Amino acid sequence: MPVREKINVLGVGVDPLTVEELHERMLAFVENGDRALVLHANAHGLNLACRDERLRGFLNGAQIVFCDGAGVMLAARLLGRRIPERITYADWAWKLAAFAEERGFSLFFLGARPGVAEKAARRLVYRFPKLRIAGAEHGYFDRTPGSAENEAVIKKINAARPDVLLVGFGMPLQELWLAENWEKVDANVALTGGAVFDYVSGELRRGPPFLTDHGLESVARLMVEPRRMWRRYVVGNPLFLLRVLKQRLGRGAARRA
Repeated sequence: MPVREKINVLGVGVDPLTVEELHERMLAFVENGDRALVLHANAHGLNLACRDERLRGFLNGAQIVFCDGAGVMLAARLLGRRIPERITYADWAWKLAAFAEERGFSLFFLGARPGVAEKAARRLVYRFPKLRIAGAEHGYFDRTPGSAENEAVIKKINAARPDVLLVGFGMPLQELWLAENWEKVDANVALTGGAVFDYVSGELRRGPPFLTDHGLESVARLMVEPRRMWRRYVVGNPLFLLRVLKQRLGRGAARRA
């Protein structure tokens, strides 16, 4: 499968992928025994990466960074490129589970409050009985590098030897944890999933379908969690758009020079 050129959005390369193409590339990593970071990018994450050089470098060092939001699709269009679809975990988690069941590779869930990742695993296995869940562990542990709790979690993951590790601490904690620990983890693919376990378990309600089905996930999320999310979306989304417009103007100036 030919790999299309990444799209530079605010200094981060984003892969223009469909779900099917993402699955094909993940399967190739697993079957070839390769190790790969498969990360996601949305407006919030790219805003963070603008201010955090370490996060930006980690994203750019990943094998895949896929689009998780209508804002990034819009940014690509403004920059003269196209992303075929957004891959949002609230929808994609179920497709990923179906694909993993079909292909026979195993998943390990890491993140969320105690019991939530396990509940998410149970719901997925109920839907996909042959799905292999290698393990599930909550994200409320001491993530300090070298701490006893952190080392115990890594040991548990390595004992399970999953094909895919899905980490859901939220941005940028999940990316920073992987940056510090990925070399010690025995898995082929690492995914960052934000609130994926909260959605799949049913602990976090998704917004109305007339919003989520039309690229307005941020509006829906704001309706569900207004106190926690207002700054990310009410302040962050316009800031993201302003930054993208500045990037576009900068490119135009460079072409005219």
